[in-house]
Amino acid sequence: MLHRRSHSKVGANAPSHTELLRLVEAAGTVADHSSMRPWRLIELRGDARDRLGEALAAADGKGDVAKMVGKARRAPLLIAIVGVYRPSAKVPHWEQEAVASGVAHALSLLLDEAGWGVIWRTGAQTRHDTVREAHGLAANEQLLGWLYVGDVPPGDRQPRRKLIDPAEHLSAF
Repeated sequence: MLHRRSHSKVGANAPSHTELLRLVEAAGTVADHSSMRPWRLIELRGDARDRLGEALAAADGKGDVAKMVGKARRAPLLIAIVGVYRPSAKVPHWEQEAVASGVAHALSLLLDEAGWGVIWRTGAQTRHDTVREAHGLAANEQLLGWLYVGDVPPGDRQPRRKLIDPAEHLSAF
């Protein structure tokens, strides 16, 4: 984890569906109060990214479809992260969303460890009805963003993130 970083630009190759299944299985082991599994993932490859770009353009309201399709095509694989809110007297929605976020983060770490470049992208459009409809989300679901995944381009030598001072973030009770 100390060497993980986001890759804003990735190459044209991506993990196969079979490889992705193995990584999703591992990511699904995150802490999950009552084992609700309040999440799901959607693979977007090929022309599905164009449909996403069209939905993003409609949500953006500026009509620049080519620009938004270009953004959706920045990686050969996009993985939509969806929070699935289930009725529960014990587990509030915020905790269910935390589980979905944990799965997304774990998956990004697993992809990085497997040698893939990955970045989690969000934006105002994730909450727009047009984008929700494009993903086929149910009333109890919320899009949390997309993992953009591809191979790390040769010569990508960006420095790792500056490490935090842990004493600034850890205190005693």
